[in-house]
Amino acid sequence: MAESTQTGTNLSRRSLLGGAITLGGGAAISAAVSMPGAMAAPAIVVPKKFHPIVASSSKNIVETTEGKIYGFSRDGVIGYRGIPYGASTEGANRFMPPQKAKPWAGVRSALYHGWVCPQPYNSTRSGRRVGWTHDDEAFMCEWDDGAPSEDCLRLNVWTQGLDNKKRAVMVWIHGGGMFSGSSNEMRSYDGENLARQEDVVVVSINHRLGPLGFLNLMEFGEQYASSPNVSMLDIIASLQWVKENIANFGGDPNRVMIFGQSGGGRKVSTIMGMPGAKGLFQRAAVQSGSALRQGSTDESIKLSHLLLAELGVTRDTLSKLHTDFNFYDIHEASLIAEKKLPAAPGGSWGAVVDGKLIPRHTWDPTAPEFSAEVPMIVGNVLNEFANALQMGEPTAEDWDMAEAKKRLSRVTGEHTDHLFDVVKKLHPTASPFEQYSRIFAMRSYRINAIKQAQLKTKQGVAPAYLYWFQWQSQMCDGRGRAFHTVDIPFAFHNADLCAKITGNTPSTHKLAEQMAGAWATFAKTGNPNHPGIPKWEPYNDKLPTMIWNTETTTAYDPDAELRVAVAETMA
Repeated sequence: MAESTQTGTNLSRRSLLGGAITLGGGAAISAAVSMPGAMAAPAIVVPKKFHPIVASSSKNIVETTEGKIYGFSRDGVIGYRGIPYGASTEGANRFMPPQKAKPWAGVRSALYHGWVCPQPYNSTRSGRRVGWTHDDEAFMCEWDDGAPSEDCLRLNVWTQGLDNKKRAVMVWIHGGGMFSGSSNEMRSYDGENLARQEDVVVVSINHRLGPLGFLNLMEFGEQYASSPNVSMLDIIASLQWVKENIANFGGDPNRVMIFGQSGGGRKVSTIMGMPGAKGLFQRAAVQSGSALRQGSTDESIKLSHLLLAELGVTRDTLSKLHTDFNFYDIHEASLIAEKKLPAAPGGSWGAVVDGKLIPRHTWDPTAPEFSAEVPMIVGNVLNEFANALQMGEPTAEDWDMAEAKKRLSRVTGEHTDHLFDVVKKLHPTASPFEQYSRIFAMRSYRINAIKQAQLKTKQGVAPAYLYWFQWQSQMCDGRGRAFHTVDIPFAFHNADLCAKITGNTPSTHKLAEQMAGAWATFAKTGNPNHPGIPKWEPYNDKLPTMIWNTETTTAYDPDAELRVAVAETMA
């Protein structure tokens, strides 16, 4: 009877550990032991901590316009990564509009992240991301810098089913300014939980960045007419791919939402004003990236001339850009060129008004006509880039008022004392650094978010919904506050996956359910309201604002006095 004794012991031990083991977090599997005189053993199930993955070239196969692919499934969600939506951009295709990806035979695997666009911190000989030297910041953000290649026109898809359900589609455009980042740079970008919890199809994309995406060569011939905006054309190409293929992933090509944070929000703001993107999306959300104007054509030409000079390229030897230099060379030259054009180092690369692809500044003086019928969500976080954790300066917590004013005066000049007087009145117990942070974020981000919502509403066609994310991370003694990017785990339902930011507490899971629920409901209906949040009014003269926090509330023109004071200094 040794076998029965051992079996009984194992089952008893499992009972003490939680009773049952659940396969795939779901159905129980009967495993009764049939023995003379023995009682039926309890059902054996695999505990929820196990999440089996299926990755097989004979399963989860999808037909795309270029060929068949297979992905991997886990807990009811199928993920596809690194799908080519365009051809490689190296060699003859460098600085050119995106080309269609080459078709393939058979079934191609789509199991891992695709190549990321080469960028200064992962493709130059001059070093790595500065943030890796800030221990607290690296702990919280857990970046994945990826593998660089100019064959970077890749996207990822998460879905609950390969069926005809026609789920709403949420296309994420990553941040990192216009010169860095990728679809897998941050854990918060992972779309699996959002697809699972909200039954939407999630897509994220890679595209060209920095000089590879924005080098202005227009003066050198018609073939380069699109060169200063090819990065934007990549994004449009990805949306065209979604339109043509997403139905096979269970998505609805007529319910597509584009959303992005920081540089991603800036790209959303830009795409909304491009006639070539008209009809490719039906909703939009801008998170901490309300860009009202694009870059100067004159400045982009100056920067391009400096880069070419650094490479020793002239009009007569321009073909060398396609044959003689790799992306390491181009990025090294771009870093030197940026230092010689100090107006906005790094941020100098970006879309420009070329009169054709981008006919005018997309949000100045009015909202873009090409996306007039597209409703928006727009907002920002409380502390943005002014927090000590992001800036790698923990001593900021010890600033006195003189130091805080000195720092802010670099951008506010003679108005500095008045602005501190206003914020002190509104937040009397705030530290000097906290006061600095609120003024900086209001001036750098919130003013533009409000302006963008105003312009959209004034257009009188589709609504805008304004928010302000104020939840502050308690990790690392709370130094990060409501820092730039802190809202992304909540919009993606990733409170668990990003536990080093959120703390993985019941209250943060509740906030993720509220915010991700609003984003997904907006993708489905064009209205973010759902039973789990207070009523969210469209923007109007009362400035209704959804305040995302441990207790989510609605407010009307919160911190109006500071907003008005900051706006006056910018007039």
